[in-house]
Amino acid sequence: MAATTDEQIERVRELVASVPAGRVATYGDIAEAAGLSSPRTVGWIMRTDAADLPWHRVIGASGRPAPHLQHRQLAKLELEGVPIRGDRVDLARARHRF
Repeated sequence: MAATTDEQIERVRELVASVPAGRVATYGDIAEAAGLSSPRTVGWIMRTDAADLPWHRVIGASGRPAPHLQHRQLAKLELEGVPIRGDRVDLARARHRF
């Protein structure tokens, strides 16, 4: 697997920063928009270089946050008006399109 470039990292950061309040994007949405081959690359970038970004607006394809972030992430999203059903985001209504 090829190393992730600084340009790819910056592109992912730009895309995450562009997701407006009240909307979400999936790791896959961001990977596709950035021209990356895997959503896992977006996850790695988010894990290592996203403290200053609206990280809570990036979610898995199921609409369900990671278990260790679930309460915190859903609370932040709910404050922004993101539609939530049970323990997941309603992606049909909340998904941001790049």
